[in-house]
Amino acid sequence: MTFTVLRIISFIVAIVGTTYLIPEAVALYCGETQLIPYFFVPMVVFWIIAAIFIVVGRKKSTTLSIRSSFVVVALSWISVSIYGALPLYLSGAIPDFTDAIFESVSGFTTTGATILSQIETLPRTINLWRCQMHWLGGMGIVALTVALLPILGVGGFQLIKAETTGPEKGKLTAKITTTAKALWFIYVGMTALQTVLLKLAGMDFIDALCHAFATLGTGGFSTKNASVGAFSSAAADWICTVFMFLAGINFSLYYYAITRKFQEIRESTELKAYIFINAAAILLITLIESGTYKNIAESLRYAAFQVTSIISTTGFATTDYTEWKPASQAVIFILFFIGGCSGSTAGGIKVIRWVILAKQLRNELLKTLHPHGIFTIRIDRRPGRKDIVFSVAAFVFIYMLVLAIATFTASLFGLDLLSSFTGALSMIGNIGPAFNALGPSCNYGFLPAATKWMYSFLMIAGRLEFFTLIIFFSPSFWKK
Repeated sequence: MTFTVLRIISFIVAIVGTTYLIPEAVALYCGETQLIPYFFVPMVVFWIIAAIFIVVGRKKSTTLSIRSSFVVVALSWISVSIYGALPLYLSGAIPDFTDAIFESVSGFTTTGATILSQIETLPRTINLWRCQMHWLGGMGIVALTVALLPILGVGGFQLIKAETTGPEKGKLTAKITTTAKALWFIYVGMTALQTVLLKLAGMDFIDALCHAFATLGTGGFSTKNASVGAFSSAAADWICTVFMFLAGINFSLYYYAITRKFQEIRESTELKAYIFINAAAILLITLIESGTYKNIAESLRYAAFQVTSIISTTGFATTDYTEWKPASQAVIFILFFIGGCSGSTAGGIKVIRWVILAKQLRNELLKTLHPHGIFTIRIDRRPGRKDIVFSVAAFVFIYMLVLAIATFTASLFGLDLLSSFTGALSMIGNIGPAFNALGPSCNYGFLPAATKWMYSFLMIAGRLEFFTLIIFFSPSFWKK
């Protein structure tokens, strides 16, 4: 089984390494050929390692156990994060290894928290790779590989379940590889469309591609110090707002739209709640900040961008929301706890979990009034299983417990309380910016190394929704 695990991990890293061809092409185009070896050498090394594993194990067909699936997913994300840091570190773009790991983890987990203060001085190739990490991690590095797993002779459904976000995980098609291919096809199509639109809005091709990668991956890395706000383009703002919103929706719904299963979309409880929360928050901040900007249209533009950026956990910025009125900051703060939809590239607790808890609260109130009544939760107009409530409650509990521990630990390392709390909340929810010393106009570079390593762990744990990583590091997990 150890051989199978190592074989899959080597293949996953090799797949990520193959995507190095994109920054290598950009390096050629931009005349930054000195950077090519830092991508090319690691790529070739893992091609060779993966080829050896594939050849040696080509006659072996193994179905992964649940235990092995957790090991594969946890080790894959750790391995890929280290692998992604190599070009950043070896090229000298980020000379500190801890910082390079932090930046890579932040990239792949689509958090978007950066240690860099002068992003625009980086080579364009490095900036593209930073944003490309968002794109790869958004849909899932394991999901990308599952489409190719028949080569390895390994079933991929357990891997998808261990990586995919949300309380319920299933197949859209009979074969999980077909499902993975369909979702990636949609993902690539949306990325290409946004790239074209941003190009038409005035960005050059590389900037447009970088921001499309970061938007669809709900990451938040930018090629500019001032993020999207540096372009001073209303068109670019609205394009990013729309695609951030779309990236926060369950990608299964796009598959249903393509296959004309519109009933599934109309009955999606989570989608309705996501739209309502987004619209309500935008309306509130637009009205609260109406006197801050020169007209209501401009207030709407900034409110829509920042609300959608936070609820989708993208983390882009066109303004510093910590300078808004306290009521607006309160709305943004609440959104930190919500996140996007399950099955999207967004992080956070997820809208569906809050919907389930709200419906269970309603049932508990009804039971108080009608002790002998029988009440069930209905999701998408279908009765929900009782164990879903228990699963959601357990997830929210571990989310808050880890948040409390991380807040306390960060405060021990010298951060003030608000920065410690919102910083931990941002890392766990893969949001990026926080409040106070870690606000949208700041960076994470000043933090001590111990805090950066803790935050790196939190980002991966949050991306895998805790259970995968906690189980992996649990001593009982390794007992026979």
